[in-house]
Amino acid sequence: MGEVSGLDPVANTVYRAILKHSSGSLDLIAEETRLSSDQLEEALERMERMGLIRPAQSHPVGIRPLPPEAAISSFLAAREAELAAKQHQLAMERAAAARLIAEYAEFAPPFVEQPSVDQLTGLDEIREFLTDLSWEAEEEVLTFAPQGAHQPESIAAAKPLDERLRDRGVKVRTVYLDSARRHAPTAEYLGWLTQQGSEVRTVATLPVRMVIFDRRVAVLPTDAADSAQGAMVVRAQGMLAAFCGLFEAIWPTATQFASRPVRDQRGLTPQESAALHMLSKGMTDGAIAKRLGVSPRTARRIAADLMLGLEATSRFQAGLHAAQRGWLPTP
Repeated sequence: MGEVSGLDPVANTVYRAILKHSSGSLDLIAEETRLSSDQLEEALERMERMGLIRPAQSHPVGIRPLPPEAAISSFLAAREAELAAKQHQLAMERAAAARLIAEYAEFAPPFVEQPSVDQLTGLDEIREFLTDLSWEAEEEVLTFAPQGAHQPESIAAAKPLDERLRDRGVKVRTVYLDSARRHAPTAEYLGWLTQQGSEVRTVATLPVRMVIFDRRVAVLPTDAADSAQGAMVVRAQGMLAAFCGLFEAIWPTATQFASRPVRDQRGLTPQESAALHMLSKGMTDGAIAKRLGVSPRTARRIAADLMLGLEATSRFQAGLHAAQRGWLPTP
């Protein structure tokens, strides 16, 4: 027997048991459904409110079930009435919206074409703008996420937006740092993103934080050192082409999240190779840590491991030995 539309699973089970044991007792119904007396009583109350059963003193169970044909007809009639009410409410809301738009158009200033670059100030304004663009996206979203580890609150805020993009069939491609793999909450989030259908890859370093919507709008920080200070919104086609080209250049070099970054012919991971180049340029541990998305302590450990592998006693000597081995361009 199929289920009656509109009933929760427990009530459905009870209804089917009552039909099956029409001459049985409530104890038999409880045994059949494996429900406690309280659960059974609650299910019966819901069924009575929905018109599936009626009190009947002469009936062995004390109730009389409505035949399935009548029950289905009753539900369909109720759902049709509910749908008609919602359609009427929607029509009323559309009419109200149309009136509001007409009133605003009467007093609104003349439309001025938006400049190719806008400015956003403050983290709240940036988040609100990104949320609006996520709602408007139709085809794809491309993202560079160089911040490394995500905080739990930012993950919780991002998931509803990710689910909306998935439900609307928007293709999502995101590049994170390799260091995100070693941060448990972030790694779990990236795995969840992959399960949702997003394409996630990682690289050792990224040039800038960037989000591109449908290749028509890009959002980048005004200060690469502190993305919370502000952001610029770019709509100029020439600049967008450059940003999309940058993304497409880095995407093939990134490692799929389901895989692991592999060591090159020198025995270095992509992260170690990037750190070596930064060491050779004289960058500090703090600067290297920020580029790699790791802590300064981790950056110092990576530098120490590289120096050990290169048999160097100083960073300058490590750069010299690396160049002598052909790992770096010779000065």
